[in-house]
Amino acid sequence: MKTITKRVLTLLKPALVACALVAVWAQPADAASRIKDIVEFEGVRDNQLVGYGLVVGLNGTGDSLGDGHFTKQSLLAMLERLGVKPTSDGLTSSNTAAVMVTATLPPFSRKGSRIDVSVSALGDSDSLTGGTLLVTPLLGADGEVYAVAQGQLAVGGFSAAGNAESVTKGVPTAARIANGAIIEREIGFELSSLQSVNISLRNPDFTTARRLAQAINAFLGTDAARPRDLGTVLLRVPDNYEGNVVGLLTDIEQLRIHPDLMARVVIDEHSGTIVMGENVRISTVAIAQGSLTIRITEAAQVSQPGPFAEVGETTTVDRTDIQVDEQADNRLAVVDGGVSLQDLVNGLNALGIGPRDMITILQAIKAAGALQADIEVM
Repeated sequence: MKTITKRVLTLLKPALVACALVAVWAQPADAASRIKDIVEFEGVRDNQLVGYGLVVGLNGTGDSLGDGHFTKQSLLAMLERLGVKPTSDGLTSSNTAAVMVTATLPPFSRKGSRIDVSVSALGDSDSLTGGTLLVTPLLGADGEVYAVAQGQLAVGGFSAAGNAESVTKGVPTAARIANGAIIEREIGFELSSLQSVNISLRNPDFTTARRLAQAINAFLGTDAARPRDLGTVLLRVPDNYEGNVVGLLTDIEQLRIHPDLMARVVIDEHSGTIVMGENVRISTVAIAQGSLTIRITEAAQVSQPGPFAEVGETTTVDRTDIQVDEQADNRLAVVDGGVSLQDLVNGLNALGIGPRDMITILQAIKAAGALQADIEVM
């Protein structure tokens, strides 16, 4: 009987292990994030392109071609390149506008592929609706031409005006051209020939960098990754991935780790927005919030003599009502030390204060040394 039981357990052992692995992977990821969502890989980056061009075909909403205007000079230069030699006095059209053209060159883009471009008016044009962008070279930071743009503009806004009223929706002086630029030059970078890859954290942190290296090493079964600093992890390409860096990055970018976040309170003074991380803690502190409010109401009343009175006249008498609110009902509240974010929010809300006053209170707590977090004011 014992022999049979032992054989059954031996046969079931692989199945039990498989079930255990499935149970582990089926558990909720909690705050775990994929590596690909929190890092940038060396060489995998966009590049910004910019160019100056002309838009034609506008229905009288283009730039005003005054003397010395850059749109007029650009139009003259373009016509001369095309073999037309107009006089300066002959250019009075309002169907042309000078524009800036911008685009983003994706990583590893090849010649002949297309990218989207954005077009923005540079002069005093009223609208780019109905316009066509002429051939515009797009330059990189090194001054080289990487793409050429041309095409019909797609404008998301419009404007209409009459003698007494005007209506504007969106931004009629900005437009896009889908697939409006053709890539003419590639950026030379061979990812597959790298012997090591630098992995950059989007939110640098020592703990997160170490966890990232540990997760990669556990997956590869070797010490191929090590943190260089709080924002960079150096990954040496293992022998079994030599010449296959793309496969290596594909395998490790799906791993999940728990990023560690600094305790930080972000405050937007303009909108009154407050964002606090889960690691924000405070020491024991007493908080009282109150302000003096004085309301003055002026109400003019009419005073007139009684009926059949022989003396007196109708006059206006001022009546002033002054109300003072010292918020005497507010009390001093004690917030215990080491409380969680939820307890801190509940304690501040219990004081009956708004976001503006809460910003002042958080800054005062920080000044008192009781807030164990950094405050960043936007």
